[in-house]
Amino acid sequence: MTRAYGSEPPESSALWLCRIILSVRFKILVAAGLLAAAASAACAKKAADLPRASDRNVLLVTIDTLRGDALGADGGPARTPNIDRLAASGIRFSFAHAQAVVTLPSHASILTGLYPHQHGYRENAGYRLTAGVQTLAARLKAAGFSTGAFVAAFPLDARFGLSAGFDVYDGRFDDAGSGAEFLLPERPAPTVVNRAVHWIRARGGRWFAWIHVYEPHAPYRPPPPFDREYAMQPYYGEVAAADRALAPLFEAARASSRPTLVVLTGDHGEALGDHGEMTHGLFAYESTLHIPLIISELSADRVWFSAAAPNDSSGASAGPSRSAAREGWQPDRDPVVASQPARHVDIVPTILDALAMPVPVELPGHSLHTAADREEGAARASYFEAMESMLDFGFAPLDGVMIGREKYINLPLPELYDLSRDRGETTNLAASSSERVRALNARLGDFHPTRPGAQQAESAEVAARLRALGYVAGSAAPKDRYTDRDDPKRLVGIDRLMHEAVALDDEGKLPEGIARYRQILTERPDMMAASRHLAFDLWRVGDLPGAIDALRTAFRAGRPTPGAEIQLGAYLGEAGRTTEAIELLERAAAAEPTLDALNALGIAYARNGRQKDALATFARSLEIDPGNAMTYENVGAVHLDAARLAEARQSFVRAIASNPESSQGHAGLAMVAIRQGDRKTAIAEWEKAVALQPSNFDALYDLGIQLAQDGQRDAARRYLTQFVQTAPRGQYAKDIDKVSVLLARLR
Repeated sequence: MTRAYGSEPPESSALWLCRIILSVRFKILVAAGLLAAAASAACAKKAADLPRASDRNVLLVTIDTLRGDALGADGGPARTPNIDRLAASGIRFSFAHAQAVVTLPSHASILTGLYPHQHGYRENAGYRLTAGVQTLAARLKAAGFSTGAFVAAFPLDARFGLSAGFDVYDGRFDDAGSGAEFLLPERPAPTVVNRAVHWIRARGGRWFAWIHVYEPHAPYRPPPPFDREYAMQPYYGEVAAADRALAPLFEAARASSRPTLVVLTGDHGEALGDHGEMTHGLFAYESTLHIPLIISELSADRVWFSAAAPNDSSGASAGPSRSAAREGWQPDRDPVVASQPARHVDIVPTILDALAMPVPVELPGHSLHTAADREEGAARASYFEAMESMLDFGFAPLDGVMIGREKYINLPLPELYDLSRDRGETTNLAASSSERVRALNARLGDFHPTRPGAQQAESAEVAARLRALGYVAGSAAPKDRYTDRDDPKRLVGIDRLMHEAVALDDEGKLPEGIARYRQILTERPDMMAASRHLAFDLWRVGDLPGAIDALRTAFRAGRPTPGAEIQLGAYLGEAGRTTEAIELLERAAAAEPTLDALNALGIAYARNGRQKDALATFARSLEIDPGNAMTYENVGAVHLDAARLAEARQSFVRAIASNPESSQGHAGLAMVAIRQGDRKTAIAEWEKAVALQPSNFDALYDLGIQLAQDGQRDAARRYLTQFVQTAPRGQYAKDIDKVSVLLARLR
């Protein structure tokens, strides 16, 4: 007999009767009224509870940038039939909230059950997991689960530390791009899901899988057919695309040999213009803090429709919330919607409780296992924060507390909202409710939230990759005191200019982007984020002296930050001023010996001819992250320059083993082969490098030249034309001119 949530035995005769009555409810409308009422009450209570069962898998799905009002099940604009079915067979929490409004800190709360000031992540870069903190993966691995993570974007790269406890962490973006251009360091949802499905199908025992998809994140470019269907609302088109991509994942979980507990949520929302914010990270209003949360179970004895309906062009059938009658599909009961507050910090306790595992008392969240649990936790206070604009721009830090439907935002200009009446947060009650503001501010203090400490240094490459995703890392120095002038509400225009500049960069309109950054620095000369991005753009257009000067000017306007020092050191090394670069980078690496600081220092040593020091520094990098493909690529380059071809080849092979998508690893193998006189192998390796990363311009150039020398004129013409059309002129002007002449001869 199919059960609502799992395989536990009936707890009462009324529960047994509820299954019978529900199975014939469309045939018998009125019979034995009192008995039916008792059975229906038992059904409702049972459906609102999650069973405890240790012999089950766990599937955690996080959808980046997913608003709480986007899904079809929530009445949103996006067509999400697969997620809607999951909600219809489980519990949907209509008042769920994140603890942070950017990707890495929010996921850390999901995976640890802790608030940001407890787990250590306050931004997408510069912070790591607090020593001694256990992740959900570590807890489940200790209990005998196989653990696998499959993530879609660079903010969750393994280097940042959320890989703890995972047997497999499919989330390395070591070769997703370089500081030479803005690549989009993310993977499409179908690619991530495909890898996860292969892993799940190979499991024999219990497993825990975390799958992260990135589609709703800006820029919004939904694939067909959603690009046409949502032409005026592309954000929701990306939500619909994410839903379609998840169908094979849900099917794999359903087909598993044991039931699978499924938790689906968003890491944060998206403002879409609410309160003047275009994306997320600046504020913590409901558009970015309120997220979906669904808990359900999939098993082989439950029917799961994944075939497309005849009139559905998306490849996935519509769910009960949209077109159940058309498809002939109905849930076996009314969906359960829980209106009590739920939070990201409640997810770990809920999963542990559902697996009949002890819930550590130090976790601030509570289990959502039963309706009684949810009612008991409804009055608990919940902490949230948005520190990105403080850390990147030097704006005032934002944190706050929610109790029930009451929300207090702690800023120089404080805010208080009654969400039961004002979900849009249009009426700030702080001025008229001073006593309540004081009480909530005291309650906020009970969390003992520390201000973010100094960020670890991240390389210019890390900043560039995050910037390609819309995150404008800048490492602003903290202030002793923040005033009304620093309140984010007063600085929406600056935030908008920053996002405009990033969008212009993404479109290749660098002069316009440079103008925006200069405009920002006129108003706030100490804004390190704008200075770092200005320098990066100047470097891209070939103005290396201008890039160095932009950072030097920023250092005079405010206290230098480790990330900015690494960026300046990299530019000095490239300009041939390696002695200055080494002095700066040695100081940065001594203060914060991070992976990126050490890699930058190693490159500077290599440029200075100090190969022994370079290799020793890269060895220190590998102690931090033994599987870092980028470091192996750098080691290979040092050996290649020294004509140690066997050692170079070994390092490039290790890079590819660490990251099968290492374009630079294949390009390195091509260089080894060409020096050994094996042009055929070299061409094959360069072709792999370019296929993996079309913007690997060095590989593109080398491949085209070698094909031309090999007499393969058509192939050479194709790759060399691609090089001329796509390589940034700021770095490749001489090569572009040379290739243009060669192309004229190849015609």
